[in-house]
Amino acid sequence: MAQYNFDEIIDRKNTNSLKYDFAVERGLPADVLPLWVADMDFRAPEPVLDALHQAVSHGIFGYSEAMPDYYEAAAKWFRERFQWETKPEWLVKTPGIVFALATAVRALTEPGDPILIQPPVYYPFFSVIRENDRRLVESRLVFADGRYTIDFADFEAKIVENNVKLYILCSPHNPTGRVWTREELERLGSICRKHHVFVISDEIHCDFAFPEHPHTIFLAANPGLADQAVVCTAPSKTFNLAGLQASNIWIPNADVRERFKKVLRKSGAMELNTLGLIACRAAYQSGGEWLEACKAYMRENLAFLRDYLAQNIPQLRLVEPEGTYFAWVDCSGLGLSDEDLDNLIIHHAKLWLDAGHIFGGDAGQFQRIVLACPRATLRQALEQLTQAVREAAQ
Repeated sequence: MAQYNFDEIIDRKNTNSLKYDFAVERGLPADVLPLWVADMDFRAPEPVLDALHQAVSHGIFGYSEAMPDYYEAAAKWFRERFQWETKPEWLVKTPGIVFALATAVRALTEPGDPILIQPPVYYPFFSVIRENDRRLVESRLVFADGRYTIDFADFEAKIVENNVKLYILCSPHNPTGRVWTREELERLGSICRKHHVFVISDEIHCDFAFPEHPHTIFLAANPGLADQAVVCTAPSKTFNLAGLQASNIWIPNADVRERFKKVLRKSGAMELNTLGLIACRAAYQSGGEWLEACKAYMRENLAFLRDYLAQNIPQLRLVEPEGTYFAWVDCSGLGLSDEDLDNLIIHHAKLWLDAGHIFGGDAGQFQRIVLACPRATLRQALEQLTQAVREAAQ
């Protein structure tokens, strides 16, 4: 395996980086250290950069569409890594998964229809429901003994009581780091089949499931739900390509696919970013070795954080993830209110993290830390946090 230097500090300031350049615009101090948004402080894989350099050298960026090798690269990736077989006609490309979620909401439901999610969960789930004038229904995950689980009885009851039309699944789960087992996915699927609930499965973090907790594609666990499910995937988190806006949405049912495409046409979204198409194909063709090295490095970051908290800030407890590159940290041991906790993180520790309350589900005592950064950056963040906690205790 080639050597990769994930310890390299790459200056991202003044690069139009949402993560590094927009603290003041978001109401935060200019000098906060950001570990919030889910992108990496690592360069994309060399094969991707090479493909992009070649395209830039060509110098023409006209309207583009994917050639057959684009689908072949994506299909091979999911076949070999997840034992999931796809078909070319299933694939619909969108600029991003949140865009696809909003499109699906408009395509598959009507204004006022109830849509179910499971907080604490990725916060755009809330907005794509509310901003499209649909009704939010929550079946909250259960947090006990340091682990999140699904309350299946509540899940089914909420579907029945509210006549839920659509369920948005987050798999693997952001922010908690749960990787749902095949049995859990089958049980969810069985309930949705029974009550005719359509499933949109956001699987953007599927490539970051830990080996001891393998990820199962929702439709691989529930092939009988092919007519009432959509699987959303993208290379954006996997290879740090979010800004190139390329996502792959898999819709087996032809009628559903046409409804989805009709809403796409109404939105004016026709072709993807030219460079996004190129990067996605190259990543799935040749990025596997880089990804394995990257995942190993981030597992080391997780171990570093786990040990550091135990030794220096034992009041903070890591919710052990089964995947993703997030650390979901329970800060209730500090004895602070949600507001005082946010104040400690932002104004005393000078950190920009994702506060738990934005994920819903009474998660105000949690903070999400992104581990996709050089170890020195993570160490600096934890040292700032340690100092702030100690000063607050004096």
